[in-house]
Amino acid sequence: MDRFHIVGPNRLKGTVQASGAKNAALPALAASLLTDEPLYLDRVPQVRDIRTLRRLLEHLGVGSKQNGSVLELAPAGEASLDEAPYDLVKTMRASVLVLGPLLARRGHARVSLPGGCAIGVRPIDQHLAGLEALGAKVRLEHGYVEVQSRRLTGSRFRFAMPTVTGTENVLMAAVLAQGTTILENCAREPEVVDLARLLSSMGAQIEGAGNETIEIQGVDRLGSARHTIIADRIEGGTYLTAAALTGGDVVLEGANPADLAPLLEKLVENGAEVSETAQGIRVARTGALKPRDLLTSPHPGFPTDLQAQYMVLMTQAEGKSTICETVFENRFQHAPELMRMGADIQIDTSYARISGPAPLSGAHVMATDLRASACLVLAGLVAQGETVVQRIYHLDRGYEGMELKLQALGARVERVS
Repeated sequence: MDRFHIVGPNRLKGTVQASGAKNAALPALAASLLTDEPLYLDRVPQVRDIRTLRRLLEHLGVGSKQNGSVLELAPAGEASLDEAPYDLVKTMRASVLVLGPLLARRGHARVSLPGGCAIGVRPIDQHLAGLEALGAKVRLEHGYVEVQSRRLTGSRFRFAMPTVTGTENVLMAAVLAQGTTILENCAREPEVVDLARLLSSMGAQIEGAGNETIEIQGVDRLGSARHTIIADRIEGGTYLTAAALTGGDVVLEGANPADLAPLLEKLVENGAEVSETAQGIRVARTGALKPRDLLTSPHPGFPTDLQAQYMVLMTQAEGKSTICETVFENRFQHAPELMRMGADIQIDTSYARISGPAPLSGAHVMATDLRASACLVLAGLVAQGETVVQRIYHLDRGYEGMELKLQALGARVERVS
């Protein structure tokens, strides 16, 4: 099992290229189930979750091959299978994204209830309610969800709360439904907008993606398309947070500043210098870190997937700060590991209270989920001595070559098998 060895402290300096967004690429891959023609996706990150979904799609009759920077997806044979078994789904919650496309195109789907990171209960009840609104019959048994419908019919549906994968799943089902579908209280994340752009280029008729209400006019079929995946705002935000944390100077190339606005605004409040240059987004810090409270919330609020990284930043700020996690329960599992390294953190249900600056010292720590992994790597960058981050397989689900990118920025980090 791989682990990271980090010798700190480090100061990051240089340029890093943003990878494609894992959370945009996953629904884009799932959209290949909606057509019998090839899809060509550029800037798909080479991370574990993508490899997992490619194996699942192969099982469902969609083959894929890498041609340079482009991933080609196309029917690999007779598309008769419509079941996503537990062995292919258990490690990744996003596997549930095949539910809507399978139902819309093949009239039936049986998908194992998903697994993934241990950051609290993340039910798919809104996915199922949306599909039921389109006319699907839903049954849950033996750890599987089974949905079927001869032809979905457009309807009006309001999500009880914004859900990114729920919005994407119902959106992919609605594009082939008969008539008009209006989805309300939709997730507004850039990844949802990116999926809508891909579907539109395939021939779907969608209006309002990025707003709370999306209107879809169903079509009979979708065709081939070429599409470039957006930059990963969470990966890029992790490196920019690391720049502020280490008192460094980092330029992130290929990212959209608007997608990173909630983080960039907070880093300015924390005392970092943020600017847009011809090369990309630059974050640098020379003065002291200022403590600022944080509230996570759906887009356009501060993303929960950057909360753990921000917590490390606040351990080095001069004063007290409070983080309130409103999206997922049980998402402070990284805090005890940070405390083992010397951080002063108190947890009270959905609140974390941090006092700083706390001198961190290298230690053996264990990652519990994807973003906790990144958090502990960042802590190792500013800790005195050697930090060993175990269970890096969590990190590999969403970060492409993280140790190589950090090495290019001057970090002393090594992957050890």
